[in-house]
Amino acid sequence: MSNHETVALLPMKAHSERVSGKNFRPLAGKPLFSWILDTLLAVPDIDLVVINTDARQILADNGLVDSDRVLIRDRRPDICGDLVSMNLILADDIANVPAETYLMTHTTNPLLGRDSIAGALARYRQAIDSGDGDSLFTVNRIQTRFYRTDGSAVNHDPNNLIRTQDLEPWFEENSCLYIFSADSFATTDARIGRKPVQFETPALESIDIDTPDDWFLAEAVATHQQRQHDA
Repeated sequence: MSNHETVALLPMKAHSERVSGKNFRPLAGKPLFSWILDTLLAVPDIDLVVINTDARQILADNGLVDSDRVLIRDRRPDICGDLVSMNLILADDIANVPAETYLMTHTTNPLLGRDSIAGALARYRQAIDSGDGDSLFTVNRIQTRFYRTDGSAVNHDPNNLIRTQDLEPWFEENSCLYIFSADSFATTDARIGRKPVQFETPALESIDIDTPDDWFLAEAVATHQQRQHDA
């Protein structure tokens, strides 16, 4: 198989624990997986989207089959299941689909925007060229007051209250996007290498669907955005 410049990895399984069948469930008018897939295909820099799945027939029932920019890979039985590390699935794709750059995301990030993906790719390439990083992951910027279970303050002084916007920002890995190379993956056996850079994504784009409440929020935002687009 020929080497691609940039390959997007979009793993997708049939079973979901907390939101039943969520990857294929309609969200604001189309299957959940279609949201991020359509966005990935709208990024010119992405040569191929690889879907590692145990649900080929479900995808076909929803109109998705292999094409010039979509490769559906049947997941090996030994890496199927809810408790299998995602890094094992990514390692299988990397071993079988050579590329200069890998970009990994999830169906559960339906609102991640094309400009954010393109911006993250540009930031990753800048870090590679300058030697400042070997991988990238997206984050949420958080500035609020945290406490431990015993009520003690973590990141602020309760006796010297300052505005939350003046607190030191903390950054939460939001699982929206990871960018790496085969070499950086090999150093850690993970999508985050030894010298990662962080890329902040907008709050509404960073909704990650893990629970029914997350689904409700994502659907409300998606519906609102569609109405604005159609107005």
